[in-house]
Amino acid sequence: MSLKYGFSFTIGAFFLVLASISESSHAARIVVGDSQHWRFGFNYTDWALKKAPFYQHDTLVFMYDPPSNTTFPHSVYLMKNLRSYLACDFKKAKLVGNVMQGGGNGLRFVLKKRKPHYFACGESNGVHCKFGLMKFSVLPIRSCHA
Repeated sequence: MSLKYGFSFTIGAFFLVLASISESSHAARIVVGDSQHWRFGFNYTDWALKKAPFYQHDTLVFMYDPPSNTTFPHSVYLMKNLRSYLACDFKKAKLVGNVMQGGGNGLRFVLKKRKPHYFACGESNGVHCKFGLMKFSVLPIRSCHA
């Protein structure tokens, strides 16, 4: 009788683990800033802290309008390191989204590596980063599908 219960428990535990793996094995599509999108004056550091955890292979979607008479231009840079991120120093930053790429379905960035990613807007000589709160960092963790 105890063998039967042990077998049932093992099968039940197996299906529970399998269900949790399949539940968490899909990479998420995350709109940066949620309904606020990528704009001047929204606190993205706070947003990222509340949105965490981020997983390897999640896709960040930066949505912003192209520049016009009524909208400011925005861009997306991947900062080289923490020091350049904190100082909003774009000298060694990599442009991943120019001012035109955030329209429509947005600019997509896949978190491929489990390392810190530092994002910032480089427009207006770093003013959007320094004073407009347009910067945040994420550290993706391993997901079941990695």
